[in-house]
Amino acid sequence: MTSEELVAALTAIGHPLRLRIIAELAGGRVHVSELARRLGMSRPLLYMHLDRLEKADLVAGSLELSEDGKAMKYFELAPFELRVTADTVVRALAEDDKNFAEDKKNTEQALDAKESDR
Repeated sequence: MTSEELVAALTAIGHPLRLRIIAELAGGRVHVSELARRLGMSRPLLYMHLDRLEKADLVAGSLELSEDGKAMKYFELAPFELRVTADTVVRALAEDDKNFAEDKKNTEQALDAKESDR
């Protein structure tokens, strides 16, 4: 997990309404309209929060067609465990450093190859 992914997950769960969504989805997959009713919020507001949770890989949405051909959007929890310790933060930053070094190496190789082509 990179620091960006860690921050996305922490930000996603760092809102009371998103915690309520996670708690509701812990009971199983739910159609978005039903979820909005259960939580007492508008679908546009719910979609905004679900989008944040989905981008952090905490929930997954899927479209299904009903028998009458209507598109039905369902959401469910994605398997996740979030345990934050000092070591989690250190590992996330180390992953960033590793990715940065790989990107830098690839860029340098591409520039060297471009120079060789001249």
